[in-house]
Amino acid sequence: MTGWIFNIQRFSVQDGPGIRTTVFMKGCPLACPWCSNPESQRSHPELAHIDSLCDGCGRCLPVCEPKAISLEGERVRVDRKLCDNCARCVEMCAPGSLKMYGREISVEEAFREVEKDAPYYRNSKGGVTASGGEPLRQPRFVASLFERCRASGIHTALDTCGYAPRESLRSVLEHTDLVLYDLKLIDDALHTEILGTSNQPILDNARFVAGEGIPLIMRIPLIPGFTETEENIRAIVRFIEQVGEGVTAINVLPYHRFGLDKYRMLDRDYQLGDLAPLPEERVRAVVNSLGALGLDCEIIS
Repeated sequence: MTGWIFNIQRFSVQDGPGIRTTVFMKGCPLACPWCSNPESQRSHPELAHIDSLCDGCGRCLPVCEPKAISLEGERVRVDRKLCDNCARCVEMCAPGSLKMYGREISVEEAFREVEKDAPYYRNSKGGVTASGGEPLRQPRFVASLFERCRASGIHTALDTCGYAPRESLRSVLEHTDLVLYDLKLIDDALHTEILGTSNQPILDNARFVAGEGIPLIMRIPLIPGFTETEENIRAIVRFIEQVGEGVTAINVLPYHRFGLDKYRMLDRDYQLGDLAPLPEERVRAVVNSLGALGLDCEIIS
């Protein structure tokens, strides 16, 4: 059993309780314009180029069979239409300016990496989190990894946008101790326009998870002018009230611009331009609105 990941991050403290290891899966069904992990969006491996590390040596050019790499002055440029992401150029890059996002990994290999920090999980009540991208795009891998972790007493958390077939969700939940569930836009027309899909499977799956008796934390990304509007926050409150006691807590994730460099490394445009983070008082106002539900509401920054 293998899966495609783009990172395994140890000592993570923002992806569930305690100290955790987060396995970031490749591929996502949504097209969030504020996504801070553009390397997660596509299912296949992708070549990235870090300009600040490039010394213009040109050793990568001869090994590029499709001739996708060129030199402009002392910097490498990648023709994305020609690049086949073969990674031969990465092997030749001494300064490390060329790198691949995405690799295939076995369940056992991923488990060995997760298992390294088992003492920290026990002391902090942490564990492993499958995130992405969207982990439910690779349900067999995630379910197998979680089953392996649980057999060793490691707590499992699924960080999902909820857009997935019910059978994929059910197969992973069978081995899941905690669900971190993103709620972005409640209005279906807006969700379709901005994120590229209907939100009906997301809302239906949220109701399903809430009824399964697994601790469920709703995560609200606060994006200025998109998800943080008064209308959307009121709709989120109403939805959580409808879901009922299945929701155990709320995480608020204020907008940030930490992923901009990765867009440049992948030669992609960042759709939100110079959109600024929300003022602290606006974030607090939203937290107060959500706190009226009587649930623990934590800011995750």
